[in-house]
Amino acid sequence: MELKNKKWTHDEFYAIREEVLTHWPTGKDVNFEEAVKYHENIPAKRHFAKRLVKAKKNGETLTQPRAGVALIDEHINLLNFLKNEGEADLLPSTIDSYTRQNQYKEAQNGIDESLKAGRSLLNGFPAVNHGVAGVRRVVESVDAPLQVRHGTPDARLLGEITIAAGYTSYEGGGISYNIPYAKSVSLEKTIYDWQYCDRMIGIYAEHGIEINREPFGPLTGTLVPPSVSHSVAIIEGILAAEQGVKNITLGYGQCGNLIQDIAAIKALEQLAEEYMAKHGYNDCVLTTVFHQWMGGFPQDEAKAFGVISWGAATAALAKATKVIVKTPHEALGIPTKEANAQGLRTTKQMINMLKDQAFPMTTELELEINIIKAETRCILDKVFELGGNDYAIGAVRAFEAGVLDVPFAPSRFSLNKILPARDNNGAVRLFDVGNLPFTPDLVTFHQDKMAERAKAEGRAPSFQMVIDDIYAISKGNLVGRPR
Repeated sequence: MELKNKKWTHDEFYAIREEVLTHWPTGKDVNFEEAVKYHENIPAKRHFAKRLVKAKKNGETLTQPRAGVALIDEHINLLNFLKNEGEADLLPSTIDSYTRQNQYKEAQNGIDESLKAGRSLLNGFPAVNHGVAGVRRVVESVDAPLQVRHGTPDARLLGEITIAAGYTSYEGGGISYNIPYAKSVSLEKTIYDWQYCDRMIGIYAEHGIEINREPFGPLTGTLVPPSVSHSVAIIEGILAAEQGVKNITLGYGQCGNLIQDIAAIKALEQLAEEYMAKHGYNDCVLTTVFHQWMGGFPQDEAKAFGVISWGAATAALAKATKVIVKTPHEALGIPTKEANAQGLRTTKQMINMLKDQAFPMTTELELEINIIKAETRCILDKVFELGGNDYAIGAVRAFEAGVLDVPFAPSRFSLNKILPARDNNGAVRLFDVGNLPFTPDLVTFHQDKMAERAKAEGRAPSFQMVIDDIYAISKGNLVGRPR
């Protein structure tokens, strides 16, 4: 395995593919030529990439939930319920935890036990075990664009089966599905394995089949500064484009300050277009996804709807292409289908009320966009330099050096030196910038913001601010003020 950001040849891809399809017996049913013919007949209204392109052209913000259960018929019923009762524009198949860890035997046990119990005993849809035929039943029973959402470091077989079955969008990436999800999986391996997924989708593109790819934007979902998540998203976008992917959605997780969140979506799209063009990827369609608050939620459902509504309003005002919707059961565990639909309808109502309103380009918004862009450029350019003009190699070296660093990540390959906290207006700043390669004026900017909050609260800047902010929203606030 030699990691580098270079398009794999067909020989390189197919040599590995032969082994990947043996990881579970259902791999033998993957037939690329048949899959291409099947995709050619998928109507535009059920095609993820085409629906996103239409939304971007029309200035729409589409809604999408998370959802997945163990058994095929129940999963079909769940998705149709969310489409009909939740008014969802786009639908997911969220994959179970066993499949995410390539533990297909345990996933099969979960299916068997779910059949006995008459209800799902898995926290998602075990697509690998159901195989191409089973997964295609879902595709043919749901009249909406479908995406695979998961959290899988090695998602090669999952990708082969679900795309062959007719799914038109695939989430994840070698960084974003490793650092926030795994403890001891090397970045070299996950970036390499995700190059396989991207090359597979690139080969579909060579046959005229456009599959949407979406790196996972929120990372750990806890006070992640925009420049950190943007850097990972853009790197993963570039790695996908190099392998031939033509339709890419880049994501961002809500931080909570309206100005910062709108600025983040605008800066993400502008920076992605800038860096894609800079490196010669001029034929990619780029869209954005805004994730409603990914941190702790209030247990009270009425308060949870407040958090959901704020995320919906922000997504609409930021003009994100789509929004990933939370539920009022977020603090309690896996939601009922009714609660999931409630979150969707709440979000749809907010989007419809705000779709004709434009957020003005104020001095404050422009300043925030410029700050995010400056920080992100510092990181991206240093990653490129560390890799000897290669983002794949650079990403590995950047995490080793702390040039890329994700707060509160379980991975031992992330230094976890940066400490985020909110400023006095609730925007996410850095209490400790760690080894991020910021210019002195950017470091001073963060120090000044923390000092301003500390003065307002009558306390010294400290780690306690970080702790207070982690729990603030679940306790009914944005900023974790001292009692």
